Amino acid sequence: MGSPEAVREELQKRLLGHLEHPDPPYQALLQDYPRRGGKGLRGLLTYYSALAHGAGEEAGLEAGVALELFQNWVLIHDDIEDGSLERRGKPALHRLYPMPLALNAGDALHGEMWGLLLRGLARGLWGTKVLEEFYQVVRRTAYGQHLDLLWTLEGRLDLTPEDYLHMVAHKAAYYTAVAPLRLGALLAGQEPPQAYEEGGLKLGVAFQIVDDVLNLEGDEAYGKERAGDLYEGKRTLILIRFLQEASPAERERAEALLRLPRGEKPEGEVLWLWERIRASSALPWAKAVARSLAEEGLARLRPLLEGLPHPEARAHLLRLLLALVERRA
Repeated sequence: MGSPEAVREELQKRLLGHLEHPDPPYQALLQDYPRRGGKGLRGLLTYYSALAHGAGEEAGLEAGVALELFQNWVLIHDDIEDGSLERRGKPALHRLYPMPLALNAGDALHGEMWGLLLRGLARGLWGTKVLEEFYQVVRRTAYGQHLDLLWTLEGRLDLTPEDYLHMVAHKAAYYTAVAPLRLGALLAGQEPPQAYEEGGLKLGVAFQIVDDVLNLEGDEAYGKERAGDLYEGKRTLILIRFLQEASPAERERAEALLRLPRGEKPEGEVLWLWERIRASSALPWAKAVARSLAEEGLARLRPLLEGLPHPEARAHLLRLLLALVERRA
């Protein structure tokens, strides 16, 4: 078992290896997002969860790579659907290449994910339940993305915090925190306990709330366009809270802006809304919600995880779960 840094390097090496192709320009397109780095938290969580549950290192690594492949093709599609400008500090893929080529690259990575999973099945690294789990990951994430896109396309501004929590539980929380825990158990031939979903969803939702906060706070290490969520009209928990507490005049002005397509949003109006949100109680309130959810999730998971048979992997797993919200690895 290696350190998180060594495991991250191995996951990256395998990920890029799975995307090698005899056509160099095509290979460069497929490897673009994976080469941009990132913390690889989902792959690391899967690896250490597998080892903590008693699965083999090879199974943990390959399943971790499969989940990182999922993450990368979903990000390509997400950036296209949202009209995002940046990803991991560089122009989004569809800004570097014609959009159809970027979209096709996302499809290719999706196919490579299933190819890797089928090869693992043939090698005896896992059974069909691991493939079924990846199906659930794709299914649930697609539904969450559907809700997120639909709200923007329909101009929905009557949403509640409960609406947001429901959407994020599907779009981001399941594949971020629940799937790695469940995969670890499945790779070891065990049935995952229900608490993995209950606690993992809380941690995963907290992760996404923190992500939304970072988008508005302009953290240079964040790797996405600052205030990009406002340009894209994302219905975040922060925005929902701000609109609920805003004066009628401010709400009317904000809603008029949010109903405009990205390309028609005046920069000055976006700056005004960004500053008003930062001056409101919405950000600290959202941070408090994230902390509460993280504490509840860890409290649900810790008794089970502390009972896993491999202490070193278990310790790494718990630290990485904390890093989901604290943004450190």
